[in-house]
Amino acid sequence: MATTIQMERHAEQAAAFLAALASPHRMKILCQLSDGEKCVSDLIAATGIPQTSMSQHLAKLKKEGIVVFRREHRTLLYAIVNPLASAIMVLLSDHYCKPRKKHP
Repeated sequence: MATTIQMERHAEQAAAFLAALASPHRMKILCQLSDGEKCVSDLIAATGIPQTSMSQHLAKLKKEGIVVFRREHRTLLYAIVNPLASAIMVLLSDHYCKPRKKHP
């Protein structure tokens, strides 16, 4: 069983992780990335988030270890790398990322 100090540290880590996810803009980004790797211009086009804001949100997601990027010439391609974030996005994707059909 975890000690009080370990629980405290784990709780702080979990809260920081969830705070990184708990932004409408970052959720839009993660919804796009849940379908696979994307470049910044594709993320901007799909989400409508301006370039400066996109950079800030991607930086936050990178800082929290949720996404990584790779460089292909002058293009940065982003992907979800955190397995927990991937699992969460699998659950959220069907409910929040994909357009829902309206029932008559």
